[in-house]
Amino acid sequence: MPQSGFYAKVRRGMPALIDQWLELGQGDPDRLALILAETARVARLGEPEATPDGAMLEAWRQPEAGDRIPLWAARTAAFLLIQMPARPLPKSDDEACAWAYCWLRNREFASADEARVALPTHLQEALTHAVGAAWADRQGLRLI
Repeated sequence: MPQSGFYAKVRRGMPALIDQWLELGQGDPDRLALILAETARVARLGEPEATPDGAMLEAWRQPEAGDRIPLWAARTAAFLLIQMPARPLPKSDDEACAWAYCWLRNREFASADEARVALPTHLQEALTHAVGAAWADRQGLRLI
């Protein structure tokens, strides 16, 4: 079944999430892979079958890797990036869709407006449209 336009954007944006984590995280790729997997487990954002290594993260950051990135990795990268003091922003529409998708997967919201208001201030403008698209996609039962 072909992916919706929104979900295709999410998948295309996931490598950029991993790329930002590798760029802004403090440490070598192996350490950042460990942090990603352990955070996923502790924060209950997914259950990695195995802890990836730095080479796997490097592979996931490649633009063509979107369909190979496990959801736990993207959700956890978004979770960590959103909390960073550097206040990173998505660099493209596809990446914004990935951030918004993960935002809605990582937390419970009663409405798109509630999800937008809960975003850190620096992300509200950058993600307002993407959160609306993610919410519409969720209402279409794609985020279950």
